[in-house]
Amino acid sequence: MLKTDPHTDYPPEEGRYLRGNDYSPVAVVIILIYDQEKIPSDIENLVRVGVECGAALSGTLQTESIGIEKVVCNIVANPNIRYLVICGPESPGHRCGEALLMLLENGVDQRRKIIGAQALTPYLFNLPMEFIERFRRQIRAVNLLNEGDPGLVRQAVWSCYQEAPTAFREYQLCDPGAYPESPLSGRLTWRVTNPYTAPKDEAEQQQREKLRDMMARFKRAAEKKRSATDD
Repeated sequence: MLKTDPHTDYPPEEGRYLRGNDYSPVAVVIILIYDQEKIPSDIENLVRVGVECGAALSGTLQTESIGIEKVVCNIVANPNIRYLVICGPESPGHRCGEALLMLLENGVDQRRKIIGAQALTPYLFNLPMEFIERFRRQIRAVNLLNEGDPGLVRQAVWSCYQEAPTAFREYQLCDPGAYPESPLSGRLTWRVTNPYTAPKDEAEQQQREKLRDMMARFKRAAEKKRSATDD
């Protein structure tokens, strides 16, 4: 079974995760609905269980925008990861578990919005499209959303390791080997940090550019008038 080395800077993005076996075919994402200082022990334990039973990465996801972007960056930097086990209680409002599933199923539209996501701000402005499409080709989701049984996570990860197709719920899982393309590497470009203020389409972008031009003309006119008065 073909395996490959991750990129030299893997994993490129920081976050609340543990790093395990770099040649594992599976990563675990636990949805996080708590503030950092209030994270319960069962969530922390689930992160440890994920990495202890063989996941390449096991960590939490709290937002449907930058949080998902970090997950994508870290996974496409390691072609050995072919599955993403998604578990833990769904977050109200953010709905980042659903957003992650919709990303894998549908991708994003021309506004960089995750198609079909019901989250508040499911926009991936800070990722190259190459990363998004690679993530979707490379990864298959194992949906355990709203579940958090450590034994279930162990079974899911174990099933992803098998050489022959192995039944796990409605899935047939096995390790297909590394994705047959080189790892992608790069940190978030941070073009947009507040999706609420970003233009949603080309027409809105053009309107904003016109408004900026108008404001610039007003500013120049005011400065010219002030300079004439001073003279």
